[in-house]
Amino acid sequence: MKRVLIPLLLLCSNAIFAQSVMTPELLWSLKRVGIQDVSRDGKTIYYSTKQYDWKTEKSTSQQYVLDIATGKKEDLVLPEKKSVIQRDKNGWYAIEGKVLYISKDKGKTWKGIYDGVEGLENIVISPDGKSIAYSKDVLVKKMLGTDIYSDLPGTTMQAYTDLNYRHWDTWEDGKFSHVFITALSDGSTKDIMEGTPYDCPQKPFGGEEDIVWTPDSKGLLYVTKKKFGKEYAVSTNTDIYHYDIATGNTINLTAGMMGFDTNPVFSPDGQRLAWTSMRRDGYEADKNDLYVMDWDGNGYKRNMTGAWDETVSGFSWDNSGRYIYFNAPTKGTVQLFEIAIPQNLMNKMLPAVRQVTNGVFDIGTPAGQAAGGELIVDRKDMNHAPEVYAVNPKDGSMRALTHENDATYGSIGLSKTELRMITTGSGEQMGVWVIYPPNFNPMKKYPTLLYCQGGPQSALSQFYSYRWNFQLMAANGYIVVAPNRHGMPGWGTQWNESISKDWGGKPMQDYLAAIDEISKEPYVDKDRLGCVGASYGGYSVFMLAGMHNNRFKSFIAHDGLFDLKSWYGTTEELWFANFDMGGAYWETPKPESYKKFDPSKFVDKWNTPIMIIQGGLDFRVGIEQGLEAFQAAQLRGIKSKLLYFPNENHWILHAHNGIAWHREFFKWLDETL
Repeated sequence: MKRVLIPLLLLCSNAIFAQSVMTPELLWSLKRVGIQDVSRDGKTIYYSTKQYDWKTEKSTSQQYVLDIATGKKEDLVLPEKKSVIQRDKNGWYAIEGKVLYISKDKGKTWKGIYDGVEGLENIVISPDGKSIAYSKDVLVKKMLGTDIYSDLPGTTMQAYTDLNYRHWDTWEDGKFSHVFITALSDGSTKDIMEGTPYDCPQKPFGGEEDIVWTPDSKGLLYVTKKKFGKEYAVSTNTDIYHYDIATGNTINLTAGMMGFDTNPVFSPDGQRLAWTSMRRDGYEADKNDLYVMDWDGNGYKRNMTGAWDETVSGFSWDNSGRYIYFNAPTKGTVQLFEIAIPQNLMNKMLPAVRQVTNGVFDIGTPAGQAAGGELIVDRKDMNHAPEVYAVNPKDGSMRALTHENDATYGSIGLSKTELRMITTGSGEQMGVWVIYPPNFNPMKKYPTLLYCQGGPQSALSQFYSYRWNFQLMAANGYIVVAPNRHGMPGWGTQWNESISKDWGGKPMQDYLAAIDEISKEPYVDKDRLGCVGASYGGYSVFMLAGMHNNRFKSFIAHDGLFDLKSWYGTTEELWFANFDMGGAYWETPKPESYKKFDPSKFVDKWNTPIMIIQGGLDFRVGIEQGLEAFQAAQLRGIKSKLLYFPNENHWILHAHNGIAWHREFFKWLDETL
């Protein structure tokens, strides 16, 4: 009897333990919460959840309406196949097939108002309800063989005479996303970008936020970069254009502003326009400032955050139009901030930026304001996926409105996260996140991972990733050390900008200082240190592999830059390479980056097992980078492994690939640590 009972007890205890911590399968099964709208009366919010069945790779979505005051939620039941695209003073708009519908009674009954929306993207209805704007691909330049030679339908040829022949994960096909306006009364349509090789929305990540109606419905704002080919590849100069429907004239509202100008939003009274702007052309990680323009004829615009030493992420007007609330990185988190908009923009003195929230979490861009004044945001941290919260703008207090994943998190052990300040090799103070395994025991010794953030100028905050998930790493028994090294926003603009042209300098010393300091703790097993990262983090892994002096026992690099010369010759957004490397590798004198900070030049010092992961559709960090690194490791006789995902770009987006990624990640660490 005992021989049967003991194994059964062991099996039961293992099953219980497996359910007590985060797993890859559980991570992929979490509900992903998204705020859709705050109602016009500010009493309810509309939000959705999306949940994957990782076994089938299919997802299910559900929409809800939630009473802000009581927190009571109800399923939002819409007619089958109808998809709500807009809610405004005129009613609710939805699409089914090729028909645009309107509902005046919050989705109970629907009336078809236009038959012809099939295949249209980013549809936005005018404030007066009489017209729609949308985007649609238009063939402008013939680049595919089937377009050049109509009698050769079987050819797969692609022909290019200029750069930007591919972008992110897509080859250029000669079609450009143009903005159209259609009158609902008679279907008359105008391509307001006719004949131009420019895109709106901006690729690859732009959406309907790039297409904005003026409050009087007499014009349209759209965001685009009016450059093509090589000029496009080396410039970040997007602008905001105003198209006047009556005259057909277009005016550049941000002429002379040379960086990214994005996200135009009118104030609730329509008297002012706000947007975010970067100052320098070619610098995609420049400080992002908040601009406000009078919309009463004088066109006066003012930088509201120019004197503030951080960078704006996203923003929202309050209901009165007197304040703008925005989120921004600060000290290893993302918090909510407020700025009062002066009645006269020409006032010499501007109000100071005020931080509203403070805590160990990340706050998303405000989605709107409730009737009682609370701001509706999403909030997340390293232990919790996003949920919807209401924030009191006066004192920063907040309350949870949704609880979609509470039951899951209540059934598993959570990790302790701690921000520690350490001294870098250059004598500066650096914030380092340390994440501990659930049920952490300081009397034990734990294998420890140094996490290298990508970007390189993206915040290392309380984010919740479905791939680089610190909660999952800690659940597998690892301490995670995540430094806010040079180049991170949230620690002042000087710290943020210091990484450009110094990729392999101070940031590498920051990483080593962080792992050396945390390794002094008695619970860190110094004989079991690993180093992992993606993108610039993958580059960091490759660099550290050649300079770590036997600190690490294992490396994992995902889509990392290995050979800077070949990377410059294959990456598509050349503004990034030009700014951060200092120019092309053939220039005289050759930029120092290619001589001092190229990981491929230090392969002779590699001596540690390394796993290399590469996406086949990654055009930012091309496939040659991962293949070159793996081949070098193999020829050096180093234990190494290549994971190749032919249908993934710079990220892992498919459920089965994501779970395979996690399983291989931890299997490799088990083998090598």
